[in-house]
Amino acid sequence: MIEDMNTIVRKELRELLFQRGRFRGGWVGILFFVTVFGIVMPLQNGPDWVKSPIGLVYWAWVPFLLVSGVVADSFAGERERHTLETLLASCLSDRAILLGKMSASILYGWGLTMISVVLGLITTNLVFGKGQLLLYPVKIGFGIVVLSFLVATLSSALGILVSLRAATVRQAQQTFSIAFFVLFIPLFLVPMLPETWKIQMMIFLAGLNYEALAILVVMVLVVLNIVLISLAISKFKRARLIFV
Repeated sequence: MIEDMNTIVRKELRELLFQRGRFRGGWVGILFFVTVFGIVMPLQNGPDWVKSPIGLVYWAWVPFLLVSGVVADSFAGERERHTLETLLASCLSDRAILLGKMSASILYGWGLTMISVVLGLITTNLVFGKGQLLLYPVKIGFGIVVLSFLVATLSSALGILVSLRAATVRQAQQTFSIAFFVLFIPLFLVPMLPETWKIQMMIFLAGLNYEALAILVVMVLVVLNIVLISLAISKFKRARLIFV
């Protein structure tokens, strides 16, 4: 099965990088994200880019956005291009197809995130280092790697579930955007809160044990990913996919 998965992963990555040519999936999209998060934002934030734990929020958001931009195409795109029947008629197993497509989108989103992280470190050191080596604190650096991977996996699993049942890529993207809004609705609501509420929130956050909170978030993401991947496996039925 591993070899079959690798076949799907290579196919998907080749299409993402060289054939689809979409803003988020082609080289234009890649250069845009890498430039923004690897050069522009480090320049704007200075040394705090590698020192502040707020960076965890940025690096959790980036893979979600990157993966969501391409995973909607995974099955809905095959259906639109009339290549789904050929793929399902192959000798590849159901799990190899499903997990291969999921792995490709995770590698795409998480890989570009890691490239941006490294480029951000280089940018910060070149401009603000002044002879000193600026690095992420060990806990923050480890948190970025783990959290971004789990978020990329979450985005991929959600997108696969949507794409399995969507008739078109547009429909899949619209449905996924609703899920995106629901997941990130607290970020949209916070700026609208009264100032007294914001002050109380800051006091509350200042008293939190961030290490315990990070562990809790990781555990929740792991459970969510297991549930969503298991659900996607159970929903993957070749005969039903053809007649969506």
